[in-house]
Parts: sequence; structure tokens; C-alpha cells
Amino acid sequence: MIIKSAELETVCGITSVLPVNEKPEVAFSGKSNVGKSSLINALMNRKSLARTSGQPGKTQTINFYHINNALYYVDLPGYGYAKVSETTKGKWGKMIENYLKTSTQLKIVFLLLDIRHEPSENDKSMYDWIVYQGFYPVIIATKLDKINRSQIQKQIKIIKEGLQVTPGTKILPFSALSKQGREEIWACIDEICFPPQESLVIEDNDITN
Repeated sequence: MIIKSAELETVCGITSVLPVNEKPEVAFSGKSNVGKSSLINALMNRKSLARTSGQPGKTQTINFYHINNALYYVDLPGYGYAKVSETTKGKWGKMIENYLKTSTQLKIVFLLLDIRHEPSENDKSMYDWIVYQGFYPVIIATKLDKINRSQIQKQIKIIKEGLQVTPGTKILPFSALSKQGREEIWACIDEICFPPQESLVIEDNDITN
């Protein structure tokens, strides 16, 4: 996918009114330290438009990134962050639930998990919750560069069994360091969001901010 433009267009907090967009939306959900911002930056061919941090829980809003004037990447608040109150966690949950229920343009939910570990209880709850809301998430197994190639299929099997995914669920390994898996994720977005006659060319470029 040739990224010609990418900008943070809308930031929604707990009391914000969600935007009504007319273009496809692609949502990203995951635990606070799973590398969600790094993935979004890699997909946008930007170094730091989505803010990354060594401190988990940085994303506390729903952030809408406008891509190529054609679609939106929607960065959802990270879950499982221990250093916020249960009240705040509950408000984040309501905010995410409201988005999943009310967006008329949401086409895909990507659920990010660390490929090195079994799904946590929070991961399982989020997967089941997304399915309950009527979506079948595509799983992105992040931090691929942290394991040996020979371990990949074993870890994917652990994720499948841990989440008890529905048959046919896609699991796409990804490395923010090497960008391995980026084209497969782009291809998935292209396939679901755009009909064949409007299909975007899957191609890399070197545009950075």
C-alpha cells in the first residue's frame, strides 16, 4: 500500500462524541505493552505519528488516523494496565464498547497479542468481547523478532488454543523491528475494506515523518 498521507485527525476521550466517518475504519486493540503504536506507525510508514512509550497505558483515548484520504486506522486504549483505577478501566471499557456498537464503518478489528506468551485472561476476555459485539478479529502476533523462526508455528498454535478461536481465524505474525508481516496486514485491510475494482496496490515506500 502506497502511503501518501497519514494524519491524526480525531482524538476522543471518555466524554467525547465519536466522529461519524464515511470511509472504512480499521480498529487496533491490544494489551498496553503489546506494541500497538509501533505496529500502527509501521503500517503508516511513519516513525512516531502514533506515540510509543516505555510506559504502558500511553493510549488513553480513541485515536483516528486518516490514511490516504481513503480509510481510518483507529487506535483503541490498551487494556490490562495495572496503574489506573478500576473506575478508569471501566470508563475505557465503556468507551471501546460504545465505539464497537455504534461505528457504521468499522470493517476489521485487529487484536494484538505477544507471540512469545500464552494469551492472558485479559486477552481472552477481549477476544470473547469483540466476538460478542459481532466481529471476528484478525489476530496479529507481535514481537516476532523475539523468537526463533522454528518456534513460530508452535506459538501460533498456543495462541489459537488459548483464545479458542473460531475456525478460519487469521493469525498474522509481525515484527516492528524488521517490518515482517506488514504486507500481509496491508493485504488483509485491502481485501476487506475495498472491492476489487478499488483495490489498493500493495507496495512499500520510504516516506517518513
